[in-house]
Amino acid sequence: MLLKTLQVSDVPALDQVHEISTSSPFLPKTLKSSNFTVIGHRGNGMNSLSSTNPTMENSILSFNKAGKFPIQFIEFDVQVTSDDHPIIFHDSFILAKNKGEKRVTDLSLNQFLSYNSKALLRKTHDGEILDWSVENHENPLCTLQEAFLKVDPHLGFNIELKFDDEVAYKDEELIHSLQIVLNCVYQYSGDRKIIFSSFSPDAARLVRGLQNLYPVFFLTDGGVEIYGDDRRNSLEEAVKLCRECGLQGIVSEVRALMRKPSVISEVREAGLGLMSYGKLNNIGEIVWLQNLMGIDGVIVDRVQEITEVVSGFAGLKDEGREDEGKLLVGPRFSQVELEFVLKLIPELAKGKGC
Repeated sequence: MLLKTLQVSDVPALDQVHEISTSSPFLPKTLKSSNFTVIGHRGNGMNSLSSTNPTMENSILSFNKAGKFPIQFIEFDVQVTSDDHPIIFHDSFILAKNKGEKRVTDLSLNQFLSYNSKALLRKTHDGEILDWSVENHENPLCTLQEAFLKVDPHLGFNIELKFDDEVAYKDEELIHSLQIVLNCVYQYSGDRKIIFSSFSPDAARLVRGLQNLYPVFFLTDGGVEIYGDDRRNSLEEAVKLCRECGLQGIVSEVRALMRKPSVISEVREAGLGLMSYGKLNNIGEIVWLQNLMGIDGVIVDRVQEITEVVSGFAGLKDEGREDEGKLLVGPRFSQVELEFVLKLIPELAKGKGC
């Protein structure tokens, strides 16, 4: 069950006003802003069976569509081809009607770019193969270099360093790929804001050691899914990894934060930035609650809807008054509405695939 995304200016007022800091001390300088950070997931939103986004995810078109809305960053997945070119694609394998299934990192750059979205297929978690139904079929696949050159320069890049969960990588293999990505970033990023993130604890550790210009965030399910590497299985382990490796922050599955909001204080005590991802971030009320909880930003698919919500609550300064860097948040629910949302969250957090 999904609540309708609300226009927060239409929501009745609470009796009490909540004070929220407008400048989080826990974000690196490249992320600090007077506003709650909104990041477009794979550009203007991922493609899925229930997606309302007809534009190919992780494409130049999708990135620039997202940039038309008031967001600070787009997020996308970077892998390295067999001939050492950083390309943008989410899945570890690529499927096409006339080419079968191939591992993305086994392809050369020319082989990768030869795929047309008209022929692309997608495999569901249960193994079903479906057409990848998107509009604007021409040349949807792109490289990291193209993104730097063709995407609006005001948009920051949250570059997810993508590695296959099923492969045990040696450090030297990870370093080889990371250095290729870094070389591209150094050559083409200019003044663009950059965040690195990865679900791979070792990739996060290594990219932090290879450079100190850009913040590195550890991506974690926070225990929503369980992996063989314990570092991936809880927010407490994520905090420990960040402390040990000097990472600047955590991007958590939102359900993990809703299941155990008390861990937010531990993240704060460690001096870390904290953002979230997941389908629940497409619900305006839950994004609003995360702002109240002190989370710094969200990765979202419904970019237009969520930026409208965030613009509403971030722009309201208690009828224009700002007091010593504190924002008196304007979007409010009635007590009955708030209690309903708070009761609903644990049920939403339990569900798989939320």
